[in-house]
Amino acid sequence: MKTLVGLTGGIGSGKTTIANFFKELGVPIYIADTEAKALMNRSKVIKRKLIALFGDNAYQNEKLNRDFLSKQIFNNKDLLQKMNAIVHPKVASHFKRWVKKQEAPYVISEAAILFENGSYKKYDYIITVTAPEEVRLKRVMSRDNSSKEKVKSVMNNQWKDEEKIKLSDYVIQNINLEEAKAQVLQIHQNLLQKLQKD
Repeated sequence: MKTLVGLTGGIGSGKTTIANFFKELGVPIYIADTEAKALMNRSKVIKRKLIALFGDNAYQNEKLNRDFLSKQIFNNKDLLQKMNAIVHPKVASHFKRWVKKQEAPYVISEAAILFENGSYKKYDYIITVTAPEEVRLKRVMSRDNSSKEKVKSVMNNQWKDEEKIKLSDYVIQNINLEEAKAQVLQIHQNLLQKLQKD
């Protein structure tokens, strides 16, 4: 059985940066968000269900209309949950197939809402990436050209760091890149030691 490690953290915590540090160490990385977007464009089943849920505007020129969708689910938890119920099971089965092809001692799945959707229970270890709220706000506003209000609304839909930390095996403070990289290396070595014992 392949060891599964979940990597999570609130919006703007720098999960992808941390995932890339693990990738540099040869760890296979599955970015759930990227795969979800690809599947939303590729899967006929998802397409049909999303059009049924959001109407014909869900897709434009055969491509997912992300602006339209994010406006629909902005501040609408019910629609967000319905959309996740369509997309997440497909991503989960895609992930299972991907894991089977990997050779490394452990793999990492990077996902924003591991705790929120209960999928954290499927992992052997959980790594949570944290950063102060002000830092995260600045990162996301400059990265996505988003308003403070919009970023805050996403944050409010996610668990607080304190809640995540209680259920995590490892926590990476991602403020200084060099320090974060050192933490990644430590965790990597720690995991490899644990897996040798098993």
